[in-house]
Amino acid sequence: MPLATTFRRQATLATAWLRNPPRWAAIVVGLACVAVGLWLVSLPFTSLTVAGLGIERSAPVVAVALAASGLIRLVRAARGGTPDERAATGLFGLAELVVAVLTWHWPEVMVLIVALLLGIRLLFLGLNQVWAGLRQVDTDERPRQRGALIRGARVLAALLALIVAVAAAGLAVHLPVGAPTVDDFYSAPGTPPTEPGQLLRSEPITGGVTESTRAWRILYTTTGDDGEPALASGIVAVATNAPAGPRPLLAWAHGTTGFARQCAPSLLDDPLASGVMPAQQEVLDRGWAVVATDYSGLGTAGTHPYLIGPGEARSVLDSVRAAHQLTDLELSDETVVWGHSQGGHAALWSGLLAPTYAPDSHIVGVAALAPGTDIASFATGHSGGLLAAYIVAAYSRIYPDVHFDSYVRPAARTLLRDATQRCLDAPSTLVSILSGLFAQGDFTVFQRDPTTGAFGARLAENSPVGRLAAPVFLAQGSSDTVVDPTMQARYVAARCADGWNLDYRSYPGRDHVGLVADDSPAMGDLFTWTEARFAGAAEVPHCPAS
Repeated sequence: MPLATTFRRQATLATAWLRNPPRWAAIVVGLACVAVGLWLVSLPFTSLTVAGLGIERSAPVVAVALAASGLIRLVRAARGGTPDERAATGLFGLAELVVAVLTWHWPEVMVLIVALLLGIRLLFLGLNQVWAGLRQVDTDERPRQRGALIRGARVLAALLALIVAVAAAGLAVHLPVGAPTVDDFYSAPGTPPTEPGQLLRSEPITGGVTESTRAWRILYTTTGDDGEPALASGIVAVATNAPAGPRPLLAWAHGTTGFARQCAPSLLDDPLASGVMPAQQEVLDRGWAVVATDYSGLGTAGTHPYLIGPGEARSVLDSVRAAHQLTDLELSDETVVWGHSQGGHAALWSGLLAPTYAPDSHIVGVAALAPGTDIASFATGHSGGLLAAYIVAAYSRIYPDVHFDSYVRPAARTLLRDATQRCLDAPSTLVSILSGLFAQGDFTVFQRDPTTGAFGARLAENSPVGRLAAPVFLAQGSSDTVVDPTMQARYVAARCADGWNLDYRSYPGRDHVGLVADDSPAMGDLFTWTEARFAGAAEVPHCPAS
């Protein structure tokens, strides 16, 4: 038998087999599609990584593929067919083109959405194939004529797909509108002095404060983590009816607002509330003045030292020095530092650093509310979310021995870089939240343990340990899912063993933000403790922790 004839016969048999596969083959192919579909739906990040495609690589591929498919559909719709077929094909083609543009614009979200949609499509295709195999149905010989109801449903599905795509495009256009704008106030006037704590600029503000409050935003000098002069900004506030005499000063260290320059609380609509400052009005009603740093790198140029203790603390301590230079406000020497979450970490470091860096700040007490303390454990505990993005971005930029690509998975790099450009209360943070939802249970940003190597050493050295002479009030909610209460208890026990004058309070049922809510029992304890510090009362050590 001639070789060509053999090839033709084999090709004919193969074609016939593909058109009408054996029952077992249809079931095997269907089960394979189901398995791949479930994998894509349940583990979108892992599937991209195993396939060798990080978001950086997969986004352009997916965008081009969607654009090509959309154009092909539009050509098919233009070439003919029944009216309902042309409408459905054309609408699906337009939807794919819109999603292609969005995938290019929002790679960290849209690639995941496409992966999920592909997974769902494979899942249903596989189930259909398995069912057809079990029923011994030849899928290629199904009736081609569909009822009017089915044809209408296909057109409706295509129309809904286009509406969803257009709505997502509108959201993409709208999101950047919510980002604050950094104005010239945050840039140095001329050549600033190199001495830290010098007030460079101040101006009254009315936005975000009540009519009974006088407030200013300030720009001052501080010290960067490289030891070089840097700038920081902040807010100073006092009640309009506060007594004229020297006012006690409360230095507020805010919680996480973001990592990018535009995330400074002084730029936001409610400067003090943006960092979750508790009981603002009660603080002012007591006649205390408040200075609230933005930290360097928020508002001002440079890298924000997120959970890098000395950098945060220098911003806090130099804000105290700058506030004393306001000519419209007379302050007493005594300062108490409050901080929540990231700010609690900053407050503890302010107490540690004050005796050597800024003894003139006269810190008489430090109140840390749900503070980040064991930073290495904190980083591993938040390895799949926004906080991990902020941590690894700050440490890799400030410490030359911590290399971003050495610790961050390729599939996460675009996700992290984009997340660091979003403020927590800006509309665009929805993108990062959506990314985080897709990542739950599947994704860690780290490709190696962040507690090892140079990164691990840097994380460890930024835990607030050492000698802290000022009295400390440390509050923790027992239901906190951001800062682990068990980790906090270990930290407190270790600090008590170090001889800290520490008053530790645990509040049952309170979560991370609920701890500083107006109805929290922690607030009464905090005010009582702070009043005693301003009054110069001796603090009785409360170790071991109760």
